[in-house]
Amino acid sequence: MDAETHAAAVKAQQDEITECQIYRLLAKRSRGKNSEVLNRIARDEEAHHAFWKGITKVDVAPRKRSVMWYTFLARTVGVVFSVRLMERGEHLAQDAYKKLDHIEGVAAIIRDEEAHEQALINMIAEEKLDYAGSIVLGLNDALVELTGALAGLTFALQSAKVVAMAGFITGFAASLSMAASGYLQGKEEATQNEVKSPLKAAMYTGLAYVATVLVLIAPYLLLPNIFHALIATLTLAVLIVAGYTFYISVAKNLKFWPRFLEMAVISLAVAVLSFGVGWLIRDVFGIEI
Repeated sequence: MDAETHAAAVKAQQDEITECQIYRLLAKRSRGKNSEVLNRIARDEEAHHAFWKGITKVDVAPRKRSVMWYTFLARTVGVVFSVRLMERGEHLAQDAYKKLDHIEGVAAIIRDEEAHEQALINMIAEEKLDYAGSIVLGLNDALVELTGALAGLTFALQSAKVVAMAGFITGFAASLSMAASGYLQGKEEATQNEVKSPLKAAMYTGLAYVATVLVLIAPYLLLPNIFHALIATLTLAVLIVAGYTFYISVAKNLKFWPRFLEMAVISLAVAVLSFGVGWLIRDVFGIEI
């Protein structure tokens, strides 16, 4: 085996033992079926590590930073997101493995990574994803409605504190309405044999709405120039869309760009139209605040 091939095999070996340790740590922090599934994947990774060790004849240690990073993500934003993000990196590793497919047994490992482990990951259950629809309901409505309301109020009122106050009152009232909608939606899904609690659906919807409201009105409380505050709010709205779309696209194996562009365009289009309406109302009624 030449030096380049040996180095690639050592890297593959270290990838597998690193992922094995991550899955084992996640399994310890999980319960029931999730723990069992994660332990099964850990055993697969350990077997792959043993395969590569038989070729390289060296010992390697897991990458401590990777282990710490992915276990941190699992604790903060969920096991499924952490695992899916790690697996995305592994797809790049599989491209490198294909350069080693002349070695007997490598093709089988690639098939195992692409099919068997993905099937096991799909078996992991997590409440955050079960109620993702409720969170999206709260986020979408808050982004579309409040960015529009704040943009309209910005030109109609031209007082940052007044806009922030009006935005919060509007947003808080709307969050209660959205929580009720989330409850009714959760109740409807429960009748269709979905394992969801209507009360939890309402909670996730309402909290997502309120959290988004607080983020979007913050610039009006912090920046002296009201138009700078509007620009900051619109920027935050796009960042919220990007962040949550990335989370969902990774956790649910969906495409990022179509979902991000659709939601961002809708939110910004509503804001522009509302800004125009605010301008018109100010001009027609001669409001000066």
